Amino acid sequence: MAEVYGENGFFYEYVDGWGTLPDGMTYVECPGVAVDSKDNVYLLTRGEHPVIVFDKEGNFLRTFGEGAFSNRTHGLYCAYDDTLLIADDGIHTIQKFSSTGEKLMEIGERDHPSPKWGGEPFNRPTSAAIMPSNGDIYISDGYGNARIHVYTGDGKYKFSWGSSGIDAGQFIRPHNIAIDDKDNVYVVDREPHRVQVFDAQGNFKTMWNNIHRPDSMMLWQDHIYIGELNGIAGVDDAPGLGHRVGIYDLDGKLVCRFGSPEEGSGPGQFIAPHGITVDSEGSVYVAEVSFTIRGSKMNPPQELRSISKYTRKW
Repeated sequence: MAEVYGENGFFYEYVDGWGTLPDGMTYVECPGVAVDSKDNVYLLTRGEHPVIVFDKEGNFLRTFGEGAFSNRTHGLYCAYDDTLLIADDGIHTIQKFSSTGEKLMEIGERDHPSPKWGGEPFNRPTSAAIMPSNGDIYISDGYGNARIHVYTGDGKYKFSWGSSGIDAGQFIRPHNIAIDDKDNVYVVDREPHRVQVFDAQGNFKTMWNNIHRPDSMMLWQDHIYIGELNGIAGVDDAPGLGHRVGIYDLDGKLVCRFGSPEEGSGPGQFIAPHGITVDSEGSVYVAEVSFTIRGSKMNPPQELRSISKYTRKW
């Protein structure tokens, strides 16, 4: 009998070997994952095929995005209409695609970053999300800025907020965004181990602390699913520091956490969660930058598992 992971009514079973690639195709690694309204699964990769699409059973459907990205694809978001927003911190843009791979829009000046820490869009943006009430696009500009930028649905700049720092409303590394149906904007700020919550105009509301290097976030029903990266340099091999999934209610209370204290590629283990999503059945998909964190440092370099599925056991 397969082992079940989780607690408090959130129980999951690992799906061994989910996602069958055609011969010769590789991920390198998967910084992002999203599902559409039909539970098709989109994997953002750093390989030759930037977006790889599967059905929920893990059967390969198609690829797209070849030639449109750098090798630093970073964040993936699927909107209510099944369009996709993809952040690329290598070329400093956010691109919008249809679910079939048609490019619809690009925000940012490709290969021309704004001055580092200057506050203008963009310097290595990390993710994007759409506010359901008005279609505005919220973008975390997180590696060379400490800002959130807001654009209209057709790509016109509106306003920004945030600066580098540790105080409320400041950021060290805004890394991912979720928006609920009350227009609350949730931002994972990775290095200070927290989630900050704002209103639609960027006014600070509250903060959730003690979440180890939160990298990815998915709002599903009345909970937020968060993937935690592993430890920082010097303690990156310490057990119990990240490489796990936490599930929180919308008041910031932890209701479930799973992931072995020891990193790895086995059932119940993670190396470097970087993207997370939940399908209509409650199954959780976790995308990992396992090559960057571990595989690239092996001798010789080795591609490791970078996507896993956990089915919800109701």
